[in-house]
Amino acid sequence: MEAISHAGMCIGILSSEGVVLAAEKKTTSKLLEQTKSAEKLYKLNDYMCVAVAGLTADANTLIHYCRNQAHGYSLTYNEPIPVEQLVQRMCDLKQGYTQYGGLRPFGVSFLYAGHDTQHGFQLYQGDPSGNYSGWKATCIGANTTNATALLKQDYAEGCSLKEAISLAVKVLAKTMDSSQIGADKLEFATLSKDGKDKVVYKAYGSAEIEKLLTDENVKKIIEDKEKDA
Repeated sequence: MEAISHAGMCIGILSSEGVVLAAEKKTTSKLLEQTKSAEKLYKLNDYMCVAVAGLTADANTLIHYCRNQAHGYSLTYNEPIPVEQLVQRMCDLKQGYTQYGGLRPFGVSFLYAGHDTQHGFQLYQGDPSGNYSGWKATCIGANTTNATALLKQDYAEGCSLKEAISLAVKVLAKTMDSSQIGADKLEFATLSKDGKDKVVYKAYGSAEIEKLLTDENVKKIIEDKEKDA
């Protein structure tokens, strides 16, 4: 839990048109190749993605397990695995590691974004104990108290994907410790439907994140935050 509370914040917001995942990266360097590394957001299959907070090595192991489960279900039943069923399988594994001697719990929390034909777009949060719950908007990692208060205040049920993206940027700008926010400190992804009604996972590149920050006037949000402080 200590590792999770010090990890970069991850935000998930459910809209009527899809799900937004946004995350703060702690590992930033000018020497880091931005297009080659994912620290916080991962695609599981064509219908699901996750955001992680905590020990990245533990997250990699669980993500590998999740991908295998999703692929195995598709091979057996010739259809994508329902979102909650995959979340439940992951949480069953995590719960087992809290129960037996000689094992330590996985030090990572997840936000799961997904879509299935039964329930449409969904957002879940799972913790190291194996508990999980469905959310309309939630966050994990550092500064979650402030972020949750902002989400409660500004989240509107049935909002569009664009409004959800705008809210995610606003919450990150107001709660991140850094006085400067750039593409090197953020990861952004959306799960939505395209014009052909096909579910599409889109991971934002550095240029797209910079444009997003400019469009949302993040510089002014940070200046206002510093004045209030």
